[in-house]
Amino acid sequence: MFGWTSQSTRPPALSIADLRRYYKIRVTGLERPHQPRNLSTEVATLGRDWGKPLYYTDPGEFALFTDLYELTMAASYFENRMFAPATFSLYIREYPPNRAYFVAAGIQEVIKYLYHIRFTEDDLRYLASLGLFNADFLDFLREFRFTGEVRAIPEGRIFFVNEPIMEVTAPIIQAQLFETFILNAVGFETLLATKASRCFYAARGRVCVDFSFRRTQGFDAGMKVARACYIAGFAATSNMLAGKAFGIPVVGTMAHSYIESFPSELDAFRAFANLFPDNTTLLVDTYDTISGARKAVVVAKELEARGHRLRAVRLDSGDVGELAKEVRRILDEAGLGYVRIFASGAMDEYRIDELLRAGAPIDGFGVGTKLGVSADAPWADIVYKLVKYDGKPVLKLSPGKQTLADEKQVYRLRDKGGKFIKDIISLRDENPPEASAEPLLVPMMAGGEPLVDPTPLEKIRETFFADFAALDDRHKAIYNPEHYPVELSPKLAARQAEVIEQVRRKEVAAGRPEPGDGGRAV
Repeated sequence: MFGWTSQSTRPPALSIADLRRYYKIRVTGLERPHQPRNLSTEVATLGRDWGKPLYYTDPGEFALFTDLYELTMAASYFENRMFAPATFSLYIREYPPNRAYFVAAGIQEVIKYLYHIRFTEDDLRYLASLGLFNADFLDFLREFRFTGEVRAIPEGRIFFVNEPIMEVTAPIIQAQLFETFILNAVGFETLLATKASRCFYAARGRVCVDFSFRRTQGFDAGMKVARACYIAGFAATSNMLAGKAFGIPVVGTMAHSYIESFPSELDAFRAFANLFPDNTTLLVDTYDTISGARKAVVVAKELEARGHRLRAVRLDSGDVGELAKEVRRILDEAGLGYVRIFASGAMDEYRIDELLRAGAPIDGFGVGTKLGVSADAPWADIVYKLVKYDGKPVLKLSPGKQTLADEKQVYRLRDKGGKFIKDIISLRDENPPEASAEPLLVPMMAGGEPLVDPTPLEKIRETFFADFAALDDRHKAIYNPEHYPVELSPKLAARQAEVIEQVRRKEVAAGRPEPGDGGRAV
């Protein structure tokens, strides 16, 4: 009843009787009428019994998005009345393979979290049930609010290893508690935005679209991937919820199952083109790519006869590079030079670069699995370290993991053409190394209140484009990029040496046994 093959007409209109028959439920070959449902009652029941998906949870309900040791440390701080201000610095220690820069993302999620954070009564009951925390500490958490300050690099900006992405200054209990969320939010989105920027660069001006949603590791991850990709130059996403939530353009084509469900491939093409005459991309590789391309020509000509145009064909399997050349020839010989070729299937920056270097005439890429899980670099060595407590700079001396003491600023120097020359990490209160030097860390919260409005996603995207254009190509190379120069200011280097010496005198020497004491540490 619902199939059609006409090349020039839309399917017949459905009558009420047709719709009633359509909404019968088939069970073991028999039909029974669709049972009326009280949707309002069911929705209310689901909301009560199941709750909202995690992504829709109010950020104020995320107080327990933390590790246990953050709370046990907080309890000890509270017991010892350690309420002095502390500064924690967020940064990435090392580059993943074939990386020489990062794209900042996830910062605004942190600001939202810190502004809204509250411990609910349900949270407190759970904490009490663990038998770890006394009543005084739980009462303290009941009134808990973030009252500190945040300075951070704005989203979309380019930054480099060991540069502070964010510095949080607050009473140490507050600053410590948020470590887990900050690392999770900024680390994940930054990793994804950086991966997406590499695909954008490899595509050499061709369109990249996020197709990763079905393969991301959790639907909340899919939302973050779509957002990070759009920041880093992608044109659109297939993720409808991200389109609605973030205002990202959405795109979609068709699946092989759609083709297979029709009597023939041509029937499927015509059905789709009849419904979407100005927005059709035909998937031509279900059975045979060359045959599918020739059928796409038939449908394109039928659309032209009705005043419309086929938008594109999609290749999803086989030797995509060689097939793209043959499909381009078929389309061009038919006078369809305007029909674009879109490629998907195991795409990432390496595959895109390989295809274009080989001269594949591909106009756009659907990038999915390898992007959504950042396959070649699934984690970043991002850390959140104490750098100052109670007015005194502190550091960690562990081999390979030594931290930079004290509050800091990052200054960026450019040449006369606006290209990045180098970055200098300095003490927070230092004067700029040059009058034209640009400070990267900007105030975002003070006294627990946001100092800035949320930046629209389009503005963040513009920030990325500007920074990416100013970064030399040798730092953006897909393989073995050259590392960008980042230096310490003389004052920061001197402060670092001073604090290291103080720590060694106080802690390292104190922990060494004296001769004749039987090996006991003092």
